Amino acid sequence: MSEGEFTGKVALVTGAATGIGRACALAFGRAGAQVVVADIAEADGQKTVSDIAEAGGAARFVRVDVADAAAVENMVRQTVSWFGRLDCALNNAGTILQEVSIADMDETAWDRVLAVNLKGVFLCMKHEIRQMLAQGPGGTIVNTTSTTALRTVLNSGAYSSSKAGIIALTRIGAAENGQFGIRINAIAPAGIETPMLLKGLGEDEERRRNVAKTRVLRRLGSPDEAAEAVLWLSSPRSSYITGHTLAVDGGVLAAP
Repeated sequence: MSEGEFTGKVALVTGAATGIGRACALAFGRAGAQVVVADIAEADGQKTVSDIAEAGGAARFVRVDVADAAAVENMVRQTVSWFGRLDCALNNAGTILQEVSIADMDETAWDRVLAVNLKGVFLCMKHEIRQMLAQGPGGTIVNTTSTTALRTVLNSGAYSSSKAGIIALTRIGAAENGQFGIRINAIAPAGIETPMLLKGLGEDEERRRNVAKTRVLRRLGSPDEAAEAVLWLSSPRSSYITGHTLAVDGGVLAAP
């Protein structure tokens, strides 16, 4: 990422209060973009906004539940009202279900995971694409999926299914909109030290070391490393890439 690379661009990031989303919002700000920080967690989202501003950038916060169609439509409308257009979007907001087998899974919990992770990405893409088509040509969208969509992880039926659906949406959206200059890609992170991952691992240092050992790089990744991938996919440096899912996983998919 080069300084000023996104000057004059407007970037929308969902799930931007913490973790990968926050790192990406900060990175877009450092690169010169005007950033809309979207999340359901207002206090942490406002902290992301203030950190971008303190670094000399421009940012606004909008509260959104991405499973709510009206809220998503309002999010995109607010983005355009504040900054005039939408150039880059990262659809990163998501939730996770505690490990449970398919046989023991609660239907309500399944519905919520699919609503946030898959329906949420669909709704965001729908309104982002409409705005990009209206202002055209061009625009980039990056969706956050997971390597669990590409390998078997026991007791993750709802989460893995939702993330696999995102890969399909990414590919289909790219095919439908490439003729308009809109590029749509995804990142599939794994083992990134986000609050969600660290909460799942708890305080057990041995468990953290064991997770790190499953990566061929033998370590966990940082949110900033994921942000580098997102900004690359959002930049002209990846101008001939669309419909692609990029693993940001320390080599977990390559592990024997």
